[in-house]
Amino acid sequence: MNSTHFISIFPIFFVAFAAAFALTPVARKLAEKVGAIDMPKARGVHTKPMPRFGGFAIYLGCLIAMLLFLPLFGEKTVLGEVLEPDKKLFGLIGGSLIVFLIGVVDDVKGLSPKVKFIGQILAALVAWLLGIRIDFIGFQSAPQGYIFFPWYVSLLITLLWIVGITNTINLMDGLDGLAAGLSLISAACIAFIAYIHGWYAMCLVVLATAGSAAGFLPWNFHPAKIFMGDSGSLTLGFLLATASLLSPAKVPTIFAVLTPILVLALPIFDTFFAIVRRAVNRKPITVADKGHLHHRIMAVGMGQRRTVLTLYSICGTMGVAGIVISRGLKYEALLLMIFAFILIYVFIDDTKPTENGTVQKQDEDAPAAAVKKEDEQ
Repeated sequence: MNSTHFISIFPIFFVAFAAAFALTPVARKLAEKVGAIDMPKARGVHTKPMPRFGGFAIYLGCLIAMLLFLPLFGEKTVLGEVLEPDKKLFGLIGGSLIVFLIGVVDDVKGLSPKVKFIGQILAALVAWLLGIRIDFIGFQSAPQGYIFFPWYVSLLITLLWIVGITNTINLMDGLDGLAAGLSLISAACIAFIAYIHGWYAMCLVVLATAGSAAGFLPWNFHPAKIFMGDSGSLTLGFLLATASLLSPAKVPTIFAVLTPILVLALPIFDTFFAIVRRAVNRKPITVADKGHLHHRIMAVGMGQRRTVLTLYSICGTMGVAGIVISRGLKYEALLLMIFAFILIYVFIDDTKPTENGTVQKQDEDAPAAAVKKEDEQ
């Protein structure tokens, strides 16, 4: 692997970064004009109104970079390989536009979970129709090494994957810089996996996604000056979900999807745990609570910054596990996964949800942690 070659594909990252960074102040002003303001909530950690239109900068930053560097309207040469126009890329861009617009309306006027869900299904359907799909799985014992799914099974699995990952990022957007940072780390890991396997179209897309998240992050890290809103979190989730399916057709789907699952394991786990928690408490899935992993970490005495950095570390560990397993190093990947899940278990086991959805320490005999004001450290 040539590190010089890897650096040579970074212009798409830097363009997305620069565009998102420059457009975020514009998004702040637009938020005030269109009324995209997040008011303090009982389950939130903020005490003052905050503009929530960062998705405007994230989406445009990513879109500008993709229009400049992806082979949308003609061939592009990347690392000596000619990339031809691919309808999958239009499926990704078209679907992300739908998700972005849904998020914009929700940020400005508010939408019901049902309407947002239908919109996400529509966006995922556009991606599937244009070729972004899971339509086979690889098995050594199968004829020709593959088992192909009927179109309706492919459609169902693909919709579940895209809509599921889209919402995992949305549900993780609970602290300053959390969703943007996790998206940046996840996209960077997927980009590296795509690069080392020669999947250059996927690599470029996730580098653009990583760049836009990175450009927004300085404005969103604690103390935040702007939130990304649903227009940002849904867009980032959709881009990660669809980009992870852009691997060449010759790659067994179980491998192409397994590595993104490991990279995105933290938000996937948090979302799954939230669904189970609300089902056990007999609450609708769409009803928010304070039982997410980031709430539990804060409950043991950490401020926003340390909580977010802790989750960055867990996400990064799982991302490296995804990279390692993509190279066939199964046992090394398993070891990293064990380390990551031990950390997750520590925070889940140390706290328990109360009736109102908040969390408290289980060890009543332990001295109470002195919770400082928001990150005076």
